[in-house]
Amino acid sequence: MGVLIAIEGVDGAGKQTLSRALTRAWESAGIDVLRMGFPRYGESAHADLAAEALHGEHGDLAASVYGMATLFALDRHGAATDLHRMVNRHDVVLLDRYVASNAAYGAARLGEPGDGPVVKWIRELEIDRLAVPPPTFQILLQVPAEVADKRARQRERNDATRARDSYERDGDLQRRTAEVYAQLAEQRWISDWKVLDGTEDPAQLAADLINQLLPGRQVTP
Repeated sequence: MGVLIAIEGVDGAGKQTLSRALTRAWESAGIDVLRMGFPRYGESAHADLAAEALHGEHGDLAASVYGMATLFALDRHGAATDLHRMVNRHDVVLLDRYVASNAAYGAARLGEPGDGPVVKWIRELEIDRLAVPPPTFQILLQVPAEVADKRARQRERNDATRARDSYERDGDLQRRTAEVYAQLAEQRWISDWKVLDGTEDPAQLAADLINQLLPGRQVTP
């Protein structure tokens, strides 16, 4: 039985960079790791509908916080069976975004705190009703808002397929989302969290996580 680890953070925080570095470190230590990300654009109809809405399609769908959150939740529900199987077959399943992303953005859009009604609703919807496996551990990657924005803009310039959506273009939303993420981490929402400032050595982090989460698989960086 393996562990399910989610990396969280606002757009441009560096989640993909960290996930790749962690994967390399674990593989070098002989740990069997599988990476995947949410939303599953191009694989899930629910994720694609959400993406289209965030780029101005489907009328006023994007204006509905609960409607968008439901689409993202159904995307994960569609992967739930595979996630359970993956955790049983691999030492580590590493996710770029997961349930906390839905909670943080939903609360930020509504101006609610990390223990508000929409956060409670998302946990009940995804974990309890849709049977999405809860994360074993969550990592919050924190960076200054201006740094994250600069990275998102640069990514858009470098990749024509990565045009920023309405969430990514809203600087105030990104800042509020970062605040909610910090609250979720502080209250240990769903699982234990580790908050990173982006400067921690990935190899050391990878070793620390394995030593903490997989007793008997002790490794050194």
